[in-house]
Amino acid sequence: MNNGDLHKRVLKSGLVAMTLLAGAAVVAVAASGNSGGIDTTGWNDPHKPFQIYGNTYYVGTDQLSSILITSEFGHVLIDGGLPESAARIKASIEALGFKLTDVKAILNSHTHPDHAGGIAELQKGSGADVYALRPANEVLISGKAAADDPQAATKGSGIPKVSRVWVAQDDQQIGIGSIRMRAIATPGHTPGGTTWTWDACEGSKCLKAVYADSLSPVSSGKYRFSDHPEVVQGFEKSYKRLEALPCELLLTPHPSQSQMFERLDKGATNTEAVKDADGCRKYVATAREALAQRLQTEKQGR
Repeated sequence: MNNGDLHKRVLKSGLVAMTLLAGAAVVAVAASGNSGGIDTTGWNDPHKPFQIYGNTYYVGTDQLSSILITSEFGHVLIDGGLPESAARIKASIEALGFKLTDVKAILNSHTHPDHAGGIAELQKGSGADVYALRPANEVLISGKAAADDPQAATKGSGIPKVSRVWVAQDDQQIGIGSIRMRAIATPGHTPGGTTWTWDACEGSKCLKAVYADSLSPVSSGKYRFSDHPEVVQGFEKSYKRLEALPCELLLTPHPSQSQMFERLDKGATNTEAVKDADGCRKYVATAREALAQRLQTEKQGR
């Protein structure tokens, strides 16, 4: 084995270990059951924006992802962080040499305040169209959490109202310039949860990028997933769809969910440095374990 192969093997082993540690943290939170137990300190701390690969950039905060996909004829932004994250996201876009006013579409993974809270302000600043699946579109418009959201009882679950929202359909493609964004319904964590896919391209080299929505079974109050078989079925549907997707570049609403910074924040445009064809399958495996442990905890009456 030459030194280059040895380095690659050691690096791969390290990433697997980090993924397992992140998975253990997700499982522990899910088993605890209550979203109030999650420490949100530092979620809106700044993080230096960086190029992930080709036309795809990270412009989010330290613990809340926001992804910019660029083209010569307009850009796409996925997720808006907390209400107070909007200013940080705008500054990060500008730090990379782009303009917020060139963002023509804003997409959302799910409508919790830490991912949809800044969308209204970002829409005002950009004039962009906002797209969401049902019933997420209704939450964005009303600013009120859906009654059947497992975290609906969480204090402060509302978001600033978004003035214009276009309803996207499952498996629909949305075109902005040369960008083609595909909406994939991935319910469970929230009603209307959406995974977005596109081709992240560096010249003629492209990777199948997947912004996989959160799959963690976290709830508030006395909510029990075992009392809502339709939600459990939604998770199972989401697992199968994500496993089946072409997935070479995995991104997630919280960077820690997939060790994004450790994998991608390297300032590199080398395809092999960021490519991981097993990323989505590993992400789903962690989520399945979290749901299984949560249901076991509920069965034991804890």
